[in-house]
Amino acid sequence: MRRPALPRWTGALAVKAAVFITVMCCGLAALLGILVHVSVTNQTVGQARELALARLKDSTSAFEAGDSLMRDAAVDPPDLPEPLRELAAAGERGTMVGERHGRATMWAAGPVDGDRTLAVAVDYSQGKRTIDALDRAILWSSALAIGVTLLVGAFAVTRVTRRLHTTAQVARRISAGDLDARVGDPRTKDPSRPEDEVAAVAAALDSMASSLQGKLLSEQRFTADVAHELRTPLTGLHAAAELLPPGRPTELVRDRVAALRTLTEDLLEISRLDTGRERLELDTEDLGALAERVVRASGTDTEVVAPRDTRVETDRRRLERVLGNLVANAHGHGAPPVVLTVEGPVVTVRDHGEGYPEYLVEHGPQRFRTEGGSKGHGLGLTIAVGQAEVLGARLVFRNAADGGAVAELTLP
Repeated sequence: MRRPALPRWTGALAVKAAVFITVMCCGLAALLGILVHVSVTNQTVGQARELALARLKDSTSAFEAGDSLMRDAAVDPPDLPEPLRELAAAGERGTMVGERHGRATMWAAGPVDGDRTLAVAVDYSQGKRTIDALDRAILWSSALAIGVTLLVGAFAVTRVTRRLHTTAQVARRISAGDLDARVGDPRTKDPSRPEDEVAAVAAALDSMASSLQGKLLSEQRFTADVAHELRTPLTGLHAAAELLPPGRPTELVRDRVAALRTLTEDLLEISRLDTGRERLELDTEDLGALAERVVRASGTDTEVVAPRDTRVETDRRRLERVLGNLVANAHGHGAPPVVLTVEGPVVTVRDHGEGYPEYLVEHGPQRFRTEGGSKGHGLGLTIAVGQAEVLGARLVFRNAADGGAVAELTLP
């Protein structure tokens, strides 16, 4: 049997702390209230019982001496509680709180003259009012104490949860790629202030972000430096390859040199995208015409479907780069037919191959990772994602239900 799902707000730390504080305060208030109630009740009832027994003793002496009884004493009174009457009939004395003429009364009774019962009634209404007033005071003071404690506790817990919420927001920003995000908890900056657990977590997160940022910047600089250093020898190698005599070996050399130049240019482009300093050159473009130009430039057999004219304000060069990479990937790793569809601001490139690998659909393209023996370095789709981010567009990869890979670009 499945446990019923609770609302999401019940999982909040502030709610749990409020419930815990309320339960503890109610339990403590109930315990103290019971102790005070029992103590005062025992004292009040004890005093009334002692008074009633003392009067019963005096009335018994007067009855045995033949004197007149006290005003509150009587033999076999009709309103005497039945349990106390039975106790006196058994030859014992006892007391019991009951009622007389609608008022709380402490009764004391004992046997006299054989099977008769002598009873004394002591007014207990004042004691009962005292206990009732005490109970009301306990309830009101407990409610006030619980309310004040809950407010103070909620204020204290809210301060902690607010700091935790800030830390969680910074962690999400870092995971989204904002490596400049920092918590900056003031407790970590002032050595004179005690550092609590939340400050320790914030300091650890800031330290991790700084370390991660430093490593990524080092990798970016390394990639850019390597790509820059390769350009010069590649230029010379390309010039030398052009001087080789015609033949199959020359074609292989030129092909590999061209592939290496493409890889170097891709690495340079990725390093520029990683810096996050790319700027847009906006202009109004017809998406259908732009798609046709991209397909013609690719030299591939790609069908373009653009049922109506759609004009968007975008960076033409970057958009052509994104669509060109998607078309090249569809032909390089998919199977024909490849269809590029323009529907409003949404551009879709679909092939009819085996589809994208599972890791790519779930986590996006990764550099230098391909599966299934595919050629390439995994940089084309990485560049497409980076350029789409610069454009402010959203690029999603998925597999069609009837087979084939689908890349969907939604322009702003």
